[in-house]
Amino acid sequence: MARVVRFHMHGGPEVLRIEEVEVPPPGRGEVRIRVRALGLNRAEALLRVGGYLETPTFPSGLGFEAAGLVEAVGDGVEGVAPGDAVSVVPPISMVRWPAYGEVATYPARLVVKHPPLLSFEEAAAVWMQYLTAYGALIDIAKLGRGDAVIVTAASSSVGLAAIQIAKLVSAVPVAVTRTSRKKQALLDAGAAHVVAFEEEDLGVRLQEIVGPAGARVVFDPIGGPIFEPLTAAMAQGGILFEYGGLSREPTPFPLWTVLRRALTLRGYLVHEITGDDDRLAAAKVFILDGLESGALRPVIAKTFAFDDIVAAHHFLESNEQFGKIVVTV
Repeated sequence: MARVVRFHMHGGPEVLRIEEVEVPPPGRGEVRIRVRALGLNRAEALLRVGGYLETPTFPSGLGFEAAGLVEAVGDGVEGVAPGDAVSVVPPISMVRWPAYGEVATYPARLVVKHPPLLSFEEAAAVWMQYLTAYGALIDIAKLGRGDAVIVTAASSSVGLAAIQIAKLVSAVPVAVTRTSRKKQALLDAGAAHVVAFEEEDLGVRLQEIVGPAGARVVFDPIGGPIFEPLTAAMAQGGILFEYGGLSREPTPFPLWTVLRRALTLRGYLVHEITGDDDRLAAAKVFILDGLESGALRPVIAKTFAFDDIVAAHHFLESNEQFGKIVVTV
């Protein structure tokens, strides 16, 4: 038996319950992990309220990211053994392979030995943020030296990962955030410029920063009204990645800007990378090298105990965090 977090209906954080369940042994090609830390993601709150891409079957588990020690391996598993310290690449379905629990089981291809320099808390904060940013910025956009990249929701874990990756390849990260309260922290984190869109005219400020050349890449999980000033600040032939939909307002389609500048507006999910063995292998090398060199380092906003999972989800929804929320088990 093991304690896991499940929910029996959609709703606020209070629907999350810690329950004891029987955990089966790992199947062929699977690895069971004794979890030491969990990384929280906005997608988990969306699944909980019924607004995510997949539909849970109640009672449902949830969670994408975990780090811990290998407890058991199924037939055919090579490369990891009981006792190894590992972290988990997010699976395509958190309903099928939920992370929130004392133990969790995953396909072996998604289990990574993490560098000894990382704590379990840091290791649980690695893969979702860096794979999401890497896939868009490096794998697809080929971001490089001198490229301006506009990063919205910049104080989120993915936003901070994008800033770090942009710096690593000598690009110019322009951070967009709601207010100036996190401005200095974003500059300290590596942003070349910071725009607080609730306090400044987003379009005017972006034009001042990127100039006539514009930003070749925009990395946005928000959508909504900021779409127009974002696209207005883009370079000829630029690409905008939309990897979320946090705004509750309609997202306008900037037809004439798209036509004049031959822009690409592209939906993007991290599963494009995690579902392709070759692209995932290249991503792992990039990210692990960055972690080893210190160029990439997860930022932990706050740590909660497993029994405080409801409070952790309240904090997740507060938008007060700077970086990743982690739960220790």
